[in-house]
Amino acid sequence: MKLVLATRNAHKVREFEALLAPHEVVALPDDVELPPETGTTFAANALTKARTAAQATGTPAIADDSGIEAAALGGAPGVYSARFAGENATDEENLAKLVAEAPAGSPLAYVCALAFVDPDGTEQLVEGRCTGTLAARPRGEGGFGYDPAFVPDDRDPAAPEHTMAELSQADKDAISHRGRAARELLAWLQRR
Repeated sequence: MKLVLATRNAHKVREFEALLAPHEVVALPDDVELPPETGTTFAANALTKARTAAQATGTPAIADDSGIEAAALGGAPGVYSARFAGENATDEENLAKLVAEAPAGSPLAYVCALAFVDPDGTEQLVEGRCTGTLAARPRGEGGFGYDPAFVPDDRDPAAPEHTMAELSQADKDAISHRGRAARELLAWLQRR
């Protein structure tokens, strides 16, 4: 099945292409404008984006809204993860703000709400979570966003302190919030 991913984020397109195989995942066409993310939950934002993409393209669409929650910051940045350091903040600026405000070793959780919307009206929403702790300093070249400072709880005992950015893509996909949400959605699509 062809699925329009309601994003133009190349990192997410590549991740979901691998995670949802054999389904074909394509980026949102340039002429489709997504509404602003005004929801107060990951689920609300994901559903709004998927509904918009499905309606605009006439093709089944998926959308995720994901981010990081820091226990030491009362769950922040949460749905504001992409703009934690400001409206047009870079990944590096957001990461620096998290590292500056939360103590090393404090609990973190990556959360991903993944919505599927078919133009026929069918909708499905799944959620994936990955817990971990904040590294003392960012490390690693892989991944993106907060990955260099996220030390996952589910990890290889031989590499106990690796951040998500130090893991291979296959190892990251096996434990990540997006990987877990995608596997749940893939199982639902296969039963559909």
